[in-house]
Amino acid sequence: MEPQPRNRSSVTAVAPPTREAALAVLLRQGECTAAELAERLAVSVQVMRRHLRGLEEDQLVEASSSQAGPGRPSNRWRLTEIGHGRFPDGNEAFAMGLLKSMAATLPPEIQAALLQQQAVVKAANYRHQIGEGPLQQRLQRLAELRCSEGYVTEYQREATGTLPADGPNQAWLISEHHCSVMRIAEAFPVICDQELLLIRQAFPDCEVERVHWRLEAGHACGFRLMPLAAPPATPTLSQPSC
Repeated sequence: MEPQPRNRSSVTAVAPPTREAALAVLLRQGECTAAELAERLAVSVQVMRRHLRGLEEDQLVEASSSQAGPGRPSNRWRLTEIGHGRFPDGNEAFAMGLLKSMAATLPPEIQAALLQQQAVVKAANYRHQIGEGPLQQRLQRLAELRCSEGYVTEYQREATGTLPADGPNQAWLISEHHCSVMRIAEAFPVICDQELLLIRQAFPDCEVERVHWRLEAGHACGFRLMPLAAPPATPTLSQPSC
């Protein structure tokens, strides 16, 4: 029996694992050279360059030349908009249509109040799911929840040379390399205000500030969480004996 020819479209529809892994690394890092990608993915630079050329042909990545030292310039690779589109964006069309309808029929203050209420409700749901354990444990659970919603969320301790790495006053950083509502936020930046409120409400025992905003610059959104000082314990007064 003669072998049947393979359906080319079914073969090329799924990118090789190394290519998908390279896209994921670029999503998290923002930009990388072929050598950096090769080191991370444990392949040769020559193999990685072939993968990058294929991804470039598919319009998933693009390169810019940079001079990092002596020698010839090296290409730094990053995702294109099409490349970012490889990662899920949830029910974007429905949400965009809903917000456009709100903008056309409701005053701005009513729109903001509705979005704020949605953030408060979602934060309450987060608090219920992440529990009341140590901050690191809650951050890990939040990252898992956000990833299940189409975000690419990571957390880490803030690098510092003055505080112990595991001290109670250690700040933490949340980074979101892919936002499942990015295109909605581009049209309605007020959504980002609600994201900040959401994180603050989810971690009421922390001071939360935005440290990166993808709409302004960079490749990720980021939040810094600093645990609030615990109030001093109220001394227990002994009762006078009879």
